[in-house]
Amino acid sequence: MIDNLIEWLVSLSTPAGWAQVIVLGAGVLLVALLAWLANLVAKQIILRLVKYLVARTASSWDDTFQERNVFGRLSHLAPAIVIYLTLPLVISAWPTVTTVAVKLTQIYMITVGLLALHGLLSAADDIYKTFETSKQIPLTSFLQVAKVALWCIGGIVVVAIVVDKTPLYLLSGLGALTAVLMIVFKDPILGFVAGIQLSANEMVAIGDWVEMPSHKADGNVIEVALTTVKVRNWDKTITTIPTYDLISRPFKNWKGMTQAGGRRIRRNLYVDQNSVRFMDDEAACGASKIQLLQDYLERKRAEVATYNEQHEVDASSQVNGRRLTNVGTFRAYVDAYLRTHPRIRQDLTLLVRQRDPGPHGLPIQIYAFTDTTAWAEYEGIQSDIFDHVLAVLPEFGLRVFQDPTGLDWRERGE
Repeated sequence: MIDNLIEWLVSLSTPAGWAQVIVLGAGVLLVALLAWLANLVAKQIILRLVKYLVARTASSWDDTFQERNVFGRLSHLAPAIVIYLTLPLVISAWPTVTTVAVKLTQIYMITVGLLALHGLLSAADDIYKTFETSKQIPLTSFLQVAKVALWCIGGIVVVAIVVDKTPLYLLSGLGALTAVLMIVFKDPILGFVAGIQLSANEMVAIGDWVEMPSHKADGNVIEVALTTVKVRNWDKTITTIPTYDLISRPFKNWKGMTQAGGRRIRRNLYVDQNSVRFMDDEAACGASKIQLLQDYLERKRAEVATYNEQHEVDASSQVNGRRLTNVGTFRAYVDAYLRTHPRIRQDLTLLVRQRDPGPHGLPIQIYAFTDTTAWAEYEGIQSDIFDHVLAVLPEFGLRVFQDPTGLDWRERGE
């Protein structure tokens, strides 16, 4: 058909060279017009119709595709397809120009397709993050690997088109570049392997509270990517940790605490050892007025009396036999107090114990779990408990140990 048009123009006394230029120009303009119309239909009609339908569907998945501009990127294929199908027909008389035009069009379509697939993978990641499973098994790192592989394959195909070779021919030559590629992509490869281990072993998930002193990270995980894990610290700064470091260096994950639903209190109260003594009858009677201790004291006094009677203990010295002590009775009170506390978990470990005495007094440790893991609530519960314990300590004739201050020395001097 092109040849017929050129012959017709030549028959009208048009120089052969000019006839070819006129036919070529007219053909290119016609192809450009068709491509413009295809682009207009794709963007102004089809794309708007897609947006209209997306806005009225109940599902949110298509909204995610819209936000990632998947449909907008696909619309760029319309004019490219028109050019790819029609331009070779117009310029078939110029084989070299035809080959270049076809290759450029193919490269453009491959690039647009890669961009659309890239957006599709991003949309899939966004959709997956709406499920609870994503917090336990994040797929971001795997999708990033897929994106890298996608662009690598696309690059190989583009190079194959340019050099006019099959992609398999180029792939066969990559064996010699394996060592170089491993060096260049060392971090992504290590990150990918680490990501598989982290996901398979459920070591880290989005939302977990992790603590990693080597990177000064202490906060919640907000992103698990191919080569990095981002942690928002409690001071609102963000620490970026290489993914591989999470399997090669120690770190603490507080997920178990969150799943258990209780946060541990393990705190010492230091008692002045000079204030520890046996309880006489008067002190025992005073302590028996404390409701939480009534059953304990009644049982314990009967047990002590029975023991001393059976062993014919000489009561003239308190050292002989068994006696109640103020610190032991205090421990019993704190234990009873915690076992009736509404915010302490009774199904988890609960201890009130002595630790090794030291230069700072006798440590009485409270070991218990609150019924919440929320930081502010936990601190409030812990503070209320120790406020009460410190306030009742003098009722048992005990004193808190603290290092002397300048005021203490001044008062002693007076």
